Amino acid sequence: MGRFRDISDDTSETAIDMSPLIDCVFILLIFFIVTTVFVEESGVEVDRPQAASASRLEKTSILIALTEKGEVVYGGRDIGIGGVRPLVKRMLQQEEVPVIIQADSVSTSGLLVRVIDEAKLGGAVKVSVATKAAQG
Repeated sequence: MGRFRDISDDTSETAIDMSPLIDCVFILLIFFIVTTVFVEESGVEVDRPQAASASRLEKTSILIALTEKGEVVYGGRDIGIGGVRPLVKRMLQQEEVPVIIQADSVSTSGLLVRVIDEAKLGGAVKVSVATKAAQG
């Protein structure tokens, strides 16, 4: 009777190997992390003026904010008018990106012109002023 073995006595269980699935999930996670573009905000809330020709901001850009008090802000800290040119030079060494100025609606136009000039002297080819889309 040794020829016939009872199949129900087999104590080994069938299991699904999860390691290839986990590997695939980690590869997808790394792919999405590497391909994500991080937008660096200016660090202050600015009440931008409205314009009928307003368009969306580019993903990678240098965002400089002008506050109602006359401060020039980048990355949450006041860099002043003198800090615009070195900042633009340093950022343009890594990649050719546009400079976008978020000017408060009550900031002076003279300060806006000075910031635009400093950005262009720093090597910026494309300098834009951010606005809100007009209602209506």
